[in-house]
Amino acid sequence: QVQLVESGGGLVQAGGSLRLSCAASGRTFNTYAMGWFRQAPGEEREFVGGISRSGGSTRIADSLKGRFTISRDNAKNVVYLQMNSLKPEDTAVYYCAARSGTNYSMSPRAYDYWGEGTQVTVSS
Repeated sequence: QVQLVESGGGLVQAGGSLRLSCAASGRTFNTYAMGWFRQAPGEEREFVGGISRSGGSTRIADSLKGRFTISRDNAKNVVYLQMNSLKPEDTAVYYCAARSGTNYSMSPRAYDYWGEGTQVTVSS
């Protein structure tokens, strides 16, 4: 079992940057593929990015490519989401999630563990 705690959210002006962190408990972090998702009010939870358990394979949602980057540090049990050139439409609660196995999934239903989320608000 793994517990996930997100941090790094906040209020930022359009065009700014934030780096979200997701700290995982336990000694088996490197056995989990990780994902970042976001959910705006009234919207479904959507895939933001995923990273394999080794970090060797990553994917960012097509609409976010060029602005967002996902990475992980298995020695520190942390996964990151770097967000640049933020837009008001990026406003949402951002969640990290873990799934057993090598590869990430773009479906939230594939994940076993979730953090409680961190709010990101981008003002215009």
